[in-house]
Amino acid sequence: MVLAAYNSGPMNIRGVLAPVFGETTLQPGNGMSYRGSNGYDHGTPPLTGVLLTNLGTPEAPTAKALRPYLKQFLSDPRVVEVPRLIWWLILNGRILNTRPRRSAEAYSEVWTDRGSPLLYHLLDQVAGVQERLQHSVGPHVMVRGAMRYGNPSIPSVLQDLFSAGVQRLVVLPLYPQYAGPTTGSTFDEVASDFMRRRWLPGFRFIANYCDDPGYINAIASSIREHWQQHGRADKLIFSYHGSPQRYLVNGDPYHCQCHKTTRLVAEALDLAPDDYLSTFQSRFGREEWLKPYTDETLKALPEAGVKSLQIICPGFSADCLETIEEIGMENRDYFLEAGGSRYEYIPCLNASDLHLDTLAELVTRELAGWEQPAYDASETRIQALKLGAEQ
Repeated sequence: MVLAAYNSGPMNIRGVLAPVFGETTLQPGNGMSYRGSNGYDHGTPPLTGVLLTNLGTPEAPTAKALRPYLKQFLSDPRVVEVPRLIWWLILNGRILNTRPRRSAEAYSEVWTDRGSPLLYHLLDQVAGVQERLQHSVGPHVMVRGAMRYGNPSIPSVLQDLFSAGVQRLVVLPLYPQYAGPTTGSTFDEVASDFMRRRWLPGFRFIANYCDDPGYINAIASSIREHWQQHGRADKLIFSYHGSPQRYLVNGDPYHCQCHKTTRLVAEALDLAPDDYLSTFQSRFGREEWLKPYTDETLKALPEAGVKSLQIICPGFSADCLETIEEIGMENRDYFLEAGGSRYEYIPCLNASDLHLDTLAELVTRELAGWEQPAYDASETRIQALKLGAEQ
């Protein structure tokens, strides 16, 4: 058997084994089949990949499109920690027969000419981070975006990155605060893909950035800009996505990191304790979730003398159904119907310059020590051909 050269120096048999055995046909002792790559070109310059991920979106605002999306999402054991058989019966017997229609109605309220807001914001973020990293790091960095549920899927985008020559990978889930159902689930999906691959990349994973100075400054700056245009209100609400109280008790740090973000932003804005409040939205089911609940808080504030409020969602890196429809529309109605007179939603950071600068800086720090290879890829190919590689 002839050995083929591996770009980083050590010898590797992948280049010649693929033509002999083909892709995913070698069987290790445990019966698993690992994914290889046919026709690897040893002259391909090694790239560094950056994968930005978010939660996901259906293909269209229809019940038909929502059903498979919700099934994938709600089948994730990180999202719903209930015994699998019991949850399977609940999910397939009731939820998937009723919720897709209601969710489709909500999605139709936020769908645009560009499609799903979460998806087009992700594409804009990818483009902005790519531009910044090309200027600051170099052309060997490739940035792509993927969704944990729906499309573009994490496995499909990983395959595109590896096929393009990525040998080092940084994954940045766009959740500033770590939570098992979001960041943890993203890691699970990446790891699941890696478990089926023969050739694994150098790998780094950004678990959270809840207290990153650039992120805190970007949130604080967006609030200041809103104040400059609209003035201040009686109360500033920081609304984060909810999570079952049980997850906190069992060790999930999400609740603590949300409050840390709020505290740091409040300090940056020089807010007094009575000026702001953290709440949690989007609860699902009958179980107790993190409190105070956003909707119940907004219904009660007018009676407590709060007639005007501004609300921001720092845990969301991009506007989506939960911010545009739930916070911008549904909860607005709760507050005004309860006696409030002024309600303003402050948009997510989306693809703002400060946000893109922050994301690019987060990635740049993770790239430390991963210098661009100094060797010539064409010379590597010459040496590989001498050793018997096909290309």
